[in-house]
Amino acid sequence: MGWFISFEGLDGSGKTTQIAGLAQRLRAAGHDVLLTREPGGTAIGDQIRSILHDMRNAEMTALAEFLLYSASRAQLVRQVIRPHLERGGTVLCDRFADSSLAYQGYGRQLDLDWVREVTRFVTEGVVPHLTIYLDLPVEIGLARKQAAFAAQRGERNRLDTQPLEFYRRVRDGYLSMARAEPQRWLVIDATQSIDQVQQSIWERLQHLLLEMGEAAR
Repeated sequence: MGWFISFEGLDGSGKTTQIAGLAQRLRAAGHDVLLTREPGGTAIGDQIRSILHDMRNAEMTALAEFLLYSASRAQLVRQVIRPHLERGGTVLCDRFADSSLAYQGYGRQLDLDWVREVTRFVTEGVVPHLTIYLDLPVEIGLARKQAAFAAQRGERNRLDTQPLEFYRRVRDGYLSMARAEPQRWLVIDATQSIDQVQQSIWERLQHLLLEMGEAAR
C-alpha cells in the first residue's frame, strides 16, 4: 500500500497552496502522486459538490449535507483513493473524513458517534497516514477569504454564509481531534509564511517516510 496524506483547515488557511507544493516536491523525489479533493474528485463527486455549494440550496438540512458529503466520499474512496494506494502510489487529498467530523459533527452539532460510524462505513477503513491541519484564528481565515473574493480569486458558496460561532466550533473540533490522535495529526500555525509552513510539512513527512520504511522491514 502507498501513503495517504490529507490536508484539513478552515478556508483561507492555505491548503491549496501547500498541497500543490508538497505534490511538486514528492514528484520530484520520484513518488507517484495523485492529487484529489473533497467533495469531488470524481465525475459523480463533482456533481454532488455543485449541489452542496449552490447558494440556492440554503434550506439544506445538516443531515442531508452530511449524507451528500458521505456519498461523494464513498465514490472517491472506491474509484480513486483505494486503487491508487493499492498500486503503491501516494495520495494527497484536500479534505477527507475529518472535515465531516469538524463541520457537520462539531460545526452543525450532529451526533459525533453517529458521524464517526457512518464515516467508517463509507471510507471502507481507509484512514490517512498523516493529516496536516493548517490552523489559524477564525477571523484571519475569514478575512483572507474575503480578500480573495474582492480580488475575484474565489467563488462564494453556501457554506460561506455561516455565523462566526459555527467556524469557531469547527476549529475547536479540529483541535480536539488532533489532540486525540497526535501520532496522525500535524498541526501547523498557518499564520506563518508559505515557506515556513511548507518546511514544517516536509520535515514531518521525512520522519513519517522513515518510520514507515522501518516498519516494512
